[in-house]
Amino acid sequence: MARMDYQTAGESHGPTLLALVSGMPAGVPVDVAFIDAELRRRQGGYGRGGRQRIEADAVTVLSGVRLGQTTGAPVALQVPNKDSRLDDLARTPAVHTPRPGHADLAGSMKYLTTDCRETLERASARETAARVAAGALARCLLRELRIEVFAFTRSVHQARTDVTITEANWQQMRAARDASDTYCPDAAASKRQEEAIHQAKVDKTTAGGTIEAHVFGLPPGIGSTMHWFEKLDARLAYAVMGIQAIKGVEIGLGFESAGRFGHEVHDPIAFDRARLETPGLGFVRPSNNAGGTEGGMSNGAPVVVRAAMKPIATLLRGMPSVDLNTKQGAPSAYERSDVSAVAAAGVVLENVVAFEVGRCLREKFGGDSLHEVRGQMEWYLAEARKLPRG
Repeated sequence: MARMDYQTAGESHGPTLLALVSGMPAGVPVDVAFIDAELRRRQGGYGRGGRQRIEADAVTVLSGVRLGQTTGAPVALQVPNKDSRLDDLARTPAVHTPRPGHADLAGSMKYLTTDCRETLERASARETAARVAAGALARCLLRELRIEVFAFTRSVHQARTDVTITEANWQQMRAARDASDTYCPDAAASKRQEEAIHQAKVDKTTAGGTIEAHVFGLPPGIGSTMHWFEKLDARLAYAVMGIQAIKGVEIGLGFESAGRFGHEVHDPIAFDRARLETPGLGFVRPSNNAGGTEGGMSNGAPVVVRAAMKPIATLLRGMPSVDLNTKQGAPSAYERSDVSAVAAAGVVLENVVAFEVGRCLREKFGGDSLHEVRGQMEWYLAEARKLPRG
């Protein structure tokens, strides 16, 4: 069985970030300009801090690509850090007063030290640049299979949009999102979100929010109901919860389904032969409360993943904490940070969801080359359209 996976390495102030992606089939066109564009989007968004003026993220492909296409070998992606100063104690001094809400205290206890520096550098969301690069690489494969992923900012603090994303309008919504400083496709809501972030800055605090991703073109049967760790929705939740500051994940209607009766939640099924060639294989629903997954597998409807991002733990005003050396009360340390990174988190969401979908597709269809993967997928869909077999 073909498997696609990736590992990341590098700290916030280390010399480089690395992503090693294994399992990419040979022959996939690698769009470096697209990967770089995703890295730039991750650095953008209203409320971002000074680091984004220092770095100008761009990927260097170190292995696994020849003449613009994958070779089947592991693909190594490098994103350099211009702000590289881990060993400069004058600029990265020891940190003894942990920030509430960050990895500082737990990491110091885990590694038996009173210096939070090593933990906080590795725990930094700067690491997500490598994951965005890996996800954008996976999207080079997904695009060849006519699968697209779109994510946006649903809310910042209390400023929320109620826009509906559909297969018919998502490209229009993507253009509106890209015109927004908060990556929200609703101009009025985007303005309110900017105002909330500005107020947080005035108050020397931070603002969280919700982000949402949609996967279009995914055929049914991706994932598995046979083992809990192979379920598509479980794997998506795991990947998304791994994004820094994410405290909740839901698929489709999510938590709201708990307050409804069954007939108000489950999506009725009908069949429209005119839509036999669509990813849903002719099966249609008037709603998508399930978020495109049932029983741990895709059902042919768009997959919908939503995540809640807590406010960033580094506050200009500080918070009550303790000096780990003296055990006396002290204000928490301040590290250069953002007022809000919800927009950037949406870019990370888009790409980690894409990577997990790519992994599941590789397991379902196998193949050493793009030609094989595409052929296996087309064969599967053709067989599904013939059901029932005589």
